[in-house]
Amino acid sequence: MIDKSEQNPHQINGRVVDNPWRTLRSYTDARIGLGRAGISLPTSEMLGFQLSHAQARDAVNLPLNVDTLCEQLSPFNASLDSQSNKDDKVYCTPSLPIALHSEAYDRMTYLQRPDLGRKLNDPSRASLQRYMAQQGVDAQLKYDLSIVIADGLSSLAVQQNAVPYIQHLVALLQDEPQPWRLAPFSIVEQGRVAIGDDVGALLNAQVVLVLIGERPGLSSPDSLGVYLTWQPQVGLNDASRNCISNIRPAGLAFEEAAKRTLYLLREARRLKLSGVNLKDRSQDDVIENQTHNKNFLLSGE
Repeated sequence: MIDKSEQNPHQINGRVVDNPWRTLRSYTDARIGLGRAGISLPTSEMLGFQLSHAQARDAVNLPLNVDTLCEQLSPFNASLDSQSNKDDKVYCTPSLPIALHSEAYDRMTYLQRPDLGRKLNDPSRASLQRYMAQQGVDAQLKYDLSIVIADGLSSLAVQQNAVPYIQHLVALLQDEPQPWRLAPFSIVEQGRVAIGDDVGALLNAQVVLVLIGERPGLSSPDSLGVYLTWQPQVGLNDASRNCISNIRPAGLAFEEAAKRTLYLLREARRLKLSGVNLKDRSQDDVIENQTHNKNFLLSGE
């Protein structure tokens, strides 16, 4: 006889029929094995769906807190400056983050006019040109890498995950035998991926990395995406970019994302390209190692 205290309470009250596939929920956030109450979803599942939907909408509409982000990024400037002086070689040109804005002047315009989110507005363009002019001692100043942070469709993802990711990436870049000269961080409000081309071209950067909030899912309102483009210039399409997606505590770990980014940066610099012609083979070693493992189907031999 089964002890009722060990049964699912929903089964005990006889109103909700459990689904045997529900055990798979321990492996995924996907909504599977929801069970049923009569011919409908259980109330708890309906409420859970509505909560996730509200969180996704909030992620889209929540304004990016640029001041907080600038404050969080300031320690990196000090750290990079110290490292640059110590080694007497240029890792970067430390400077305060540059706050920029796209031609989409508010959220509603951003959502309805994707083309405007891909272009810098005139004051932002002038700000970058003024910054480069201030570096007048080196008229041919070139940066190896420009990191652009844009709110995209989830400012929540940027606010929570951009700094921890940068922390891991900068640590890896500082250990590189061939130095990376970093442009100042750029923070773009109402920005889409392609706006990195505008920023990268104005900063005369070889490679641009765009950190952007991805379109929220019902179980992932906080996914950060990273897009890499070699020789950024206005007019490039998505075939020219490499993407690393779903960077967040419940998705791709910051450390692993930073390692994959470093691999792509090295290869982009070596091959002088990005996009469909640049393959992410950072996991090949793992696959090769796995081939040496004994096939479990033959474990009985």
